[in-house]
Amino acid sequence: MASPLRVLVWNENVHERENRTVREIYPKGIHGCIADALKSDGADPLNVGTATLDQPEHGLSKEILDQTDVLIWWGHAAHGAVDDAIVDRVVRRIWQGMGFVALHSSHYSKIFKRLMGTSCSLTWREAGEKERVWVCNPAHPIALGIDRYFEIENTEMYGEPFAIPAPDEIVFISWYQGGEVFRSGCTWKRGNGKIFYFAPGHEVYPTYTNPSVQRVLRNAVHWAAPDSERWIDNCPQVPADQAAEKITIKGPRLHKEGEEGLK
Repeated sequence: MASPLRVLVWNENVHERENRTVREIYPKGIHGCIADALKSDGADPLNVGTATLDQPEHGLSKEILDQTDVLIWWGHAAHGAVDDAIVDRVVRRIWQGMGFVALHSSHYSKIFKRLMGTSCSLTWREAGEKERVWVCNPAHPIALGIDRYFEIENTEMYGEPFAIPAPDEIVFISWYQGGEVFRSGCTWKRGNGKIFYFAPGHEVYPTYTNPSVQRVLRNAVHWAAPDSERWIDNCPQVPADQAAEKITIKGPRLHKEGEEGLK
């Protein structure tokens, strides 16, 4: 039997400590709510842990990331407080094959913007309006078990234009009561890592208790799981005597034998 997928739910955990409304909705933190939802996947159990901004190394040490198959990320108020060295570490693991699920306002996280290479800006409105999430591709694994659409009674509007590179796939498009639409569920691949962005999840509404939202997150974790052995991107020098065909070194050389290349 295959080992359970190892999932880490990361949350800055700022609003829960500073805002009474958010704390009442998510007494265990957004990370705790999402972790509990993932653990309830009895048909296909997951090994789920959590981490927060205020922990040493933000709870994202090399050892922890090396033992993580899929990282879920929720951030909003403290994007700038995430250490750049940790961002580099996470991005390297994604290139190696770790899955990455970015939620709601994590479109502005350092990690997501690094992976996208764009500003990731959008339009928004906080009015508690209804969101209707439409399934674009019913056959996609992330949409498994979801009807043609599902609704979230109160939400924050995210609208186009959304300054992201063209997604590999658009799984969901959301319509809002005020009339806007938004590409609310998109996938990409960077290196060997699969990335899913999912827009619903404003902290002052109980979005992550919605059964359909929880189903999407469980599906996303299974979809984003690594496909194969870890790919280590280390730019090795291949000695001439290890070439597939016999060759003779000719002309001057910048690097000595066995020396690392410039990066």
